Amino acid sequence: MNRKKFLQQSVLGGLGAMVAGKAIAANGNSSTYDKLMDKVGFNHLPNKEIRTMKTVLHKAASRGHANHGWLNSSHTFSFANYHNPERMHFGVLRVLNDDKVAPGMGFGKHPHDNMEIISIPLSGDLEHEDSMGNKAVIKQGDVQVMSAGTGIFHSEYNKNKDRDVKFLQIWVFPNKKQVEPRYDQITLNESTMTNNMAQILSPNEDDEGVWIHQNAWFHLGNLENGTTITYNLKDSSKNGVYAFVIEGDVTVNGQSLNSRDGFGVWDTDQLEIQSETSSKLLLMEVPMQL
Repeated sequence: MNRKKFLQQSVLGGLGAMVAGKAIAANGNSSTYDKLMDKVGFNHLPNKEIRTMKTVLHKAASRGHANHGWLNSSHTFSFANYHNPERMHFGVLRVLNDDKVAPGMGFGKHPHDNMEIISIPLSGDLEHEDSMGNKAVIKQGDVQVMSAGTGIFHSEYNKNKDRDVKFLQIWVFPNKKQVEPRYDQITLNESTMTNNMAQILSPNEDDEGVWIHQNAWFHLGNLENGTTITYNLKDSSKNGVYAFVIEGDVTVNGQSLNSRDGFGVWDTDQLEIQSETSSKLLLMEVPMQL
């Protein structure tokens, strides 16, 4: 399979419907692949117009936005009806959605394949159910991972009737296709994240956090004002890091960042991080080549 066809199938095969309570047909003219074929881009790095010294800055206000009433979502990279050919992905990091789902609402049963899907709740309770027989609730302090592999159907709903659920939905291209689908979730030890970038995801099943089929490492930190941290890349020859500020204000390699800003850095050995206020920061180290 050539590279362009692989990218088309990976992106489109992973895009599930965002319609509450409804399933998507997985065949024929109604497939996600057929509907979105003309929206796929193939550039390697996002937004060349604002590249400086092998970095890319995505301010929070520059993200794509969709408000469906029951779902209010901001898209760092092209997703669904938001398409920006310069914002397709950062290396193998394909989707970074900042989602808020209204009480009792959610994503109806929909398909995914050949994508590593990570959910990080920020507040509230998110109920998951899938075709493998898993039914679980994740909340703030948890991390959920799903290897879609050969194909899976799942749904996600706000379990509560009186408050929103907020979470980050992240998709990563796998380094192995057609694997057996897999689901896992963990509860993090919050104390390990205080003034520290704690590992929450890796390629290794026996390492800290959840694991995925990709040479990627995620770290999450709760940083007090004035905290300074150095992050050393696990594989600086192949990987870059996408930093996403969940809340607060930080400086990364001299770049000032505010809440919900994203900053990608590559061809470097380390990041120098300073928290300018009490902050919550997510670092996603990923291969830059697909």
